[in-house]
Order: sequence, then structure tokens, then C-alpha cells
Amino acid sequence: MLGDLPGIYARLSKIRLTALVVMTASAGYAMAPVPFDPSCFLLASLGTGLASCAANSINQYFEVPFDSNMNRTKNRPLVRGQISPLHAVSFAAACAVPGITLLALTVNPLTGALGALNLFLYTCCYTPLKRVSITNTWVGAVVGAIPPVMGWTAATGSLDVGALLLGGILYSWQFPHFNALSWNLREDYSRGGYRMMSVTHPALCRRVALRHSLALTGLSVLAPALDVTSWTFPLISLPVNLYISYLGYGFYRDADRSSARKLFFCSLWHLPMLLLLMLTCKKHRVDKEGESVAHS
Repeated sequence: MLGDLPGIYARLSKIRLTALVVMTASAGYAMAPVPFDPSCFLLASLGTGLASCAANSINQYFEVPFDSNMNRTKNRPLVRGQISPLHAVSFAAACAVPGITLLALTVNPLTGALGALNLFLYTCCYTPLKRVSITNTWVGAVVGAIPPVMGWTAATGSLDVGALLLGGILYSWQFPHFNALSWNLREDYSRGGYRMMSVTHPALCRRVALRHSLALTGLSVLAPALDVTSWTFPLISLPVNLYISYLGYGFYRDADRSSARKLFFCSLWHLPMLLLLMLTCKKHRVDKEGESVAHS
């Protein structure tokens, strides 16, 4: 039914994941040390969101035979036959083409290129790697790290050290987030034939989660050293970073469902909190007369 399509498209796009992608891209835009341009911000957010919808739709198109074996994915629209494969691919194309075009022509070519690269990495590298090697998790972390970089390049038109720092924070955050999530889904991933660390290398899964939980503190200290934030940021972010590190250690030590669940749910509020704290400590640009100009 026509009335069912919005809900089907939302699930095909993994709308909550897309919202997270747009949120991190928005944070990258807001952190850039340039005047805030609302129209450019909206165009960048829309283009990024459309590209994410396309990537998630193509991902589901490729994974129908495997999603049908997993409890968490067996009710996806393509698995249940609520939408045809041709319809899903057409929807993905209808999102990808205007999304990348919007980024390239109305924002800047660099942001458009990053959007196209991310679409390629997610659909052509990460998706097939999930059934081949545990390196899929590292590739997936790169995919998740690119949106804030896109936000920064949308605002500045250049790839600066601040953009790379934001990408590094998103890269490290994804390991405690996803490794903890996948730990309690090991049976599902195994049925689906996916080679996740939690399934094939459980000890490595816990070590990597702890390692990157600790890395978030180090990356926060780098922010003022690279002149992205004031030195207040590593201080006020220390409690939340220490807490996720504490839960990361608990997951590493206990290796049970409870510790994995605690780490996962902590990661859900940790990222927006960390980005918000970072924004409040954003380094203001200084004009030629030496006057501080706030743009956040």
C-alpha cells in the first residue's frame, strides 16, 4: 500500500543510523572555525542524509539471503517481501544521485567526493567484507569517521587537521560501540555467516574495545594541542571518557552480556555528550585585528 511506503523507506534507510550520520556531520560543520552559513549547513546535511539512505538501502539489497537467518534482521522490508529488489535499488539511486550531486555542486567538490567515497566504501568494501574477514570492522569504522570530516569540509572547503581529529574521535568511538553491540549478537552473526570479531576472535574483540575506549581520552587531549578547542575540553570531557574506559575495562575483564550491554548503552550517550562538550570549547577564530570572533 502507498501509505506503507514512508515506513518501509525509513527501515530501508536505517533511519536511526542515518540520523546519527547526519548528527556527526553537523558536529563537524559546527566545529569548523568559519562563519556559520545556515543554507550551506542544510544542504550539506540533506546531501549527507541522502547518501546515507542510499548506502543503507544497497547494503540491505545485498544481504537479503543472510538477513533472513538472523533474528535482528529477519523483519527487514526486503526479507519480508514488502518491497521488490528493483524498487529498493531504484530508491537507493533516487537518494544517491541527488545526494552526491547536491554535495558536489551546491556545497563543494571535496565534500561531494568524500560522500561518493563513503558510499563506495560502505557498499563495495564493508558490506562484502562482513562475510570474509574481521577487517570489516576497521573498514566500517573508517566509513563512520568520514561524516564529521564531510561536515568540516562543507564549512571550510579544505581538509584540515581539525577534520582529521573529529574523524579520529568517531573512528575510535565505534569500536566500544560496535564491539559491545556485536558481543550480545554473536549467535545471530554466526547464523548469518558474518565474520565479526565477537564471533571469530572474542578476546581481540574485547581488547580492541578497551584500547579505543582509552584512545578517546588521548584524542580529547589532542584537540587543544592542535588548536581545535581550548584546554578546558580535555578537562571537562575527562569524566565521560574515564567512565567509558571503565566500562571498556569491565567488558574486557568480564566478557559477559551485562558488561557488553553497559558499554553499548554508555556509548549511545557518550558520543553526543563528547561532541557537545567539544563544541562549547571550540576555539574561536581570530581576525586580522586580533579580535576574537565566535562562530559556534
